Amino acid sequence: MAKPLAQEFLKGLWDEVPPFRLVLGLCPVLAVTKSLYNGAGMGIATTFVLLSSNVLVSMLRNAIPAKVRIACYIVIIATFVTIVEFMMKAFAYQLFEQLGIFIPLIVVNCIVLGRAEAFASKNGMFRSMLDGLGMGIGFTLSLAALGAVRELLGTGALTFWKTATPILPASYPQFSFMIEAPGAFVGL
Repeated sequence: MAKPLAQEFLKGLWDEVPPFRLVLGLCPVLAVTKSLYNGAGMGIATTFVLLSSNVLVSMLRNAIPAKVRIACYIVIIATFVTIVEFMMKAFAYQLFEQLGIFIPLIVVNCIVLGRAEAFASKNGMFRSMLDGLGMGIGFTLSLAALGAVRELLGTGALTFWKTATPILPASYPQFSFMIEAPGAFVGL
């Protein structure tokens, strides 16, 4: 029996939240969450790719031969990653520079490829869209929350849109290692 439509969306927000419950996509989780802005930006980029690729894979699932399905999924995902990369270069260049190589690496993110293989290839377009959107929002919230915690503890400020806003008093003793690589593991 198929799950209710709302459950397809909501599972990505709690039951199967990618980094914490499924333990997927940890490379960008650890690498780009130095700030709220970076985490949210990477999450939104991944959500777009996840949503778009899920929809297209579900639409083409019966036309893609089984022998080449993974290669086809990678081409589909890479197409949407390229679109995200160009859009970021055009409209959010500072974020694009901060995220660097992790934007093209969305192509090989286990969350995106896993959802294409495990869900979108077996379900219709609307269910696949809800699954991609739910998983993407869950991933975005996870990255943004971890980025916010690391940035707040590390600098006493939060970056909402390009500019850091002080949150904690000036006397706050900053834990600068939280915005370095070890801080990612501690925060996670």
